[in-house]
Amino acid sequence: MVEAITTADAFLGGVVTVFQPRKGFRAGTDSVLLSAALDPAQTGEAAEFGCGAGGALLPAAWRLKDTRFTGFEHDPDMLDLARRGVAENGFGARVEISRQDVSSIPRDWENRYDLVFSNPPFFREGSIKTPGASKHNAYMETVPLKDWVGNMLHVLKPKGRFMMIHRASELARILALIERRSGQIEVMPVRSFPGDDAKRVIVRARKGLRSGSMRLLSGIDIYTSKGGQRTRLMEEIARNGTGLDWG
Repeated sequence: MVEAITTADAFLGGVVTVFQPRKGFRAGTDSVLLSAALDPAQTGEAAEFGCGAGGALLPAAWRLKDTRFTGFEHDPDMLDLARRGVAENGFGARVEISRQDVSSIPRDWENRYDLVFSNPPFFREGSIKTPGASKHNAYMETVPLKDWVGNMLHVLKPKGRFMMIHRASELARILALIERRSGQIEVMPVRSFPGDDAKRVIVRARKGLRSGSMRLLSGIDIYTSKGGQRTRLMEEIARNGTGLDWG
């Protein structure tokens, strides 16, 4: 991918640089929220399934300073950009980018990671107009969600943390996939503005714990009103790397 068709984008108020395609899929609010949902006190080994150019992975590495990260990505152009971002941000000692198809995770990787997180492709074939080639892999569910989630849980250690952002309309499907293999399930709705239906959910859970009751949080708003400014929380997340409050 040549320099002319990429951009160097400032994340978290400029403390993190992410190199992205000028056209095609570009990380935005979902990626920033996913990284903000992670616990900065997390330690050990973490993996992101489908890291793309690093829109969530690199901010996560900045926030979780005592964690080692591996980003799984299959697209060679995204791999190059993610590796460039790792080098630019000085994360080479604890962030690795691995070319890996998340549909074919090796069986002997079971119980390898303390944290797994993902912002997977959201749409099933036929549910929306098929996007152009530059956005297809980022938008369309080419790996069934069942396999994507199953492989995330496969590599996660017992009591390890699972985290995913997805469309709110897919919440029932996600819960059905994780409830028998995890506990402490918590769901944070994400609304565009107060009073709007949630369009996104962030789901977190811990592998292997007794399922118990699911916890549904009050959620967050991206904007103060329809067409309004970003909320104070979103400004803090986007500019200062503030985390989401799961309390």
